[in-house]
Amino acid sequence: MTDRTFRFGVVAGQAGPADEWTTLVRRVEDAGFSSLLNPDAFTVGAPFVALAAAAAVTTSLRLGTFVLAAPLRTPAGIAWEAASLDRLSGGRFELGLGAGRPQAAAEADLLGVPFGTPGERVDRLAGTIRGVRSLMTAAAHTADKHPGQAMAADAGLVPVQRPTPPIMIAGSGPKVLKLAAAEADIMSLAVNTEADLADRVTRLRELAGERFGGIELNTNIFAVGDAVAPWMTSRFGVDPARARDNQDLRVLNGDPATMADVLRRRRDQFGVSYVLVNAFAWEKLAPVVAKLAGT
Repeated sequence: MTDRTFRFGVVAGQAGPADEWTTLVRRVEDAGFSSLLNPDAFTVGAPFVALAAAAAVTTSLRLGTFVLAAPLRTPAGIAWEAASLDRLSGGRFELGLGAGRPQAAAEADLLGVPFGTPGERVDRLAGTIRGVRSLMTAAAHTADKHPGQAMAADAGLVPVQRPTPPIMIAGSGPKVLKLAAAEADIMSLAVNTEADLADRVTRLRELAGERFGGIELNTNIFAVGDAVAPWMTSRFGVDPARARDNQDLRVLNGDPATMADVLRRRRDQFGVSYVLVNAFAWEKLAPVVAKLAGT
């Protein structure tokens, strides 16, 4: 279904001191992972702060947000921070955006901003993407037209990657799929079963038309092995009884050869070539990354 090679990323957030964080990101890079993505939640450090520290101690690791809740920020604020990190990292940034998980309502209250209904949040996400693209494109045009104008009013909005860093959209609902079909460079499909994955990929292909081949498809693994932590059940509804024999996309089972075969089949059947793993399980996935990354 796709001719894309595999790439792998780790979803991790900075919660402790800088030396612990920088040690982790160096190890992730050395293990052959392509990217490190920071969650947008008050349970970890602010994404752009943590990712700037990661950029300073890595050379090839791509860095991204997984994913910024659009209702919590303005498009201009996102564009400014995203372009700044893209320059700081030498063009290694990926901008992940979403409509906001339900738990983010409490964070909106703390920030003093409206959260909105699910439909309103998707509309806000669409407006944010359009705003970020417009601001960065205009700033880059000014910079290219007047390269000596270093202190232009919008110089801080100029990214290295043109016209913008790649944009990842996360979700699985009809409105998000329609938006991703028109705007996403990367689509992170929040589904639990292969049947649901097949359904969403089919819908996305129909909606995207000729754009579909240019959209990188992603899924997220929470655990590697048969053990399911209690937080996976309480927060994400992972059923331990179904998290075996690779029935749940969020839990990858088997020895490295078996897991590699599962991921190859999913790429061949559904087109998923970009695989993320939670920081709690990245070391268990490392042998699979060694087998598959770049193939």
